[in-house]
Order: sequence, then structure tokens, then C-alpha cells
Amino acid sequence: MQLTTTRISPDWPCQVKTPGSYDWERSAAKWLRELVPARYGSYPALMRHPVLLARHAQIQVQHEIRVARTALQTARADLPALGLPESVIEHTIKLYAAEVLQLQHIARSVRAVSRALVDSGR
Repeated sequence: MQLTTTRISPDWPCQVKTPGSYDWERSAAKWLRELVPARYGSYPALMRHPVLLARHAQIQVQHEIRVARTALQTARADLPALGLPESVIEHTIKLYAAEVLQLQHIARSVRAVSRALVDSGR
């Protein structure tokens, strides 16, 4: 009996089964669907081809990173004009910084899943 091990990236999402395991592509597609706007679920091509869905998720997450970075970079200048207390502004800046880090992690996870889908021939 030969054991094979699949090395996966430390960025591999816990919601996605290990590549090569039973139904792993379905778990990947389910996770990827959560990363794109819900209306994309009505596009048959994206639902039938997880690698295409992964590509779109990569683009989506990159745009979200840009939005979060813009919000972070402009917060100190823009938020005081909204009449917000300094404590709320500081909290919001920390929130945006954390969101950028989280989105960067998600982007790495999407890349790992995408590579695995391409490697599996899907």
C-alpha cells in the first residue's frame, strides 16, 4: 500500500478539501462562490468551470484590496469632515488596516486554490 501526501500551501483555506480528495473541486467552488457577488451565481459558465470562477475571485479580491487601501489611505483626511469623533476615526483606521491584511491572506488562498484547480485539469 502506497501512501501519497499532498502538500498544500499554508494559505490553503480550511473550507476547501485537500486537492485530490473526494469532492474537493466542489468544496473549492463553494468557497470561491462566497468571494464573488451573489449575482455571479446565475452565470452558468462560472458555476460549471471552477477555474474560471477562481480567476474571477482573484480579480474580485484584488479590487477589494484596492478599495480597502484607498479607504485606509484617505480616512485620516476624509473622516473628520463627517463629524466623527477621533476615537471612531482611529478605530476605523485600525479596521481598514486589518481588512487589508485579511484580504491579502484571502488573495493568497485564492491563488493556491486556483493553481490546484489548474493542475487538476479543470
